[in-house]
Amino acid sequence: MVNNAEKNALVVSAHSADFVWRAGGAIALHVARGYQVHVVCLSFGERGESAKLWRRGNMSEEDVKLTRRAEAQAAAEILGASIEFFDLGDYPLYADKEDLFRLADVFRRVQPHFVLTHSVSDPYNYDHPRASNLTQEARIIAQAEGYRPGEAIIGAPPVYCFEPHQSEQCLWKPDVLLDITTVWDKKYAAIQCMEGQEHLWEYYTRAALQRAVQAKRNVGIASAHVISYAEGYQSLFPRVTEDLS
Repeated sequence: MVNNAEKNALVVSAHSADFVWRAGGAIALHVARGYQVHVVCLSFGERGESAKLWRRGNMSEEDVKLTRRAEAQAAAEILGASIEFFDLGDYPLYADKEDLFRLADVFRRVQPHFVLTHSVSDPYNYDHPRASNLTQEARIIAQAEGYRPGEAIIGAPPVYCFEPHQSEQCLWKPDVLLDITTVWDKKYAAIQCMEGQEHLWEYYTRAALQRAVQAKRNVGIASAHVISYAEGYQSLFPRVTEDLS
């Protein structure tokens, strides 16, 4: 039975580190506000996102997977999220109908109030839009009364696409800037768990600083509100409201 008082969120990550770089602040922030946040890693990023580990030599694919799993689990623990791994493989990441149903079942179990996942386009990494498409299709299936009749269907949780590595090339334009200043220390500690991709630590620190400058601009330069770090998101569906302020 789903407790209506619970507040839940779902994050679907193509690879084991994506949720940390792109949504670690949102995860930590909402956990601090009482949300139960669950992360699904569709793959470990063992082939295409673990170059540092492969360069060590004498590494097997299973060795790399185990290392990336441990990194992701440590990061999730710091952020306060639960995590599970589908192990679908990467480069390329492909899902079949059973994988789709498995993710739809996660939607049903979690009953998320919002969903975070990848941009719908990424010419540099086809795994990312595949993860986005899988997430959106699973959401639709989890809403269907005829899928596993008798189970509680989900509502219509908003879906936010977190920032890709090269946003302009991915046709990604943020319409949400999330202030993560109060939880930056947790996000950066989680980032440091990702030793297999240490070259990205500084990149995503700079991204958070840049989005903070933009967030500050959008609340007004004269505002006393201090925003030092932020994350950008693009919403897929319109927000329904009775108040435009």
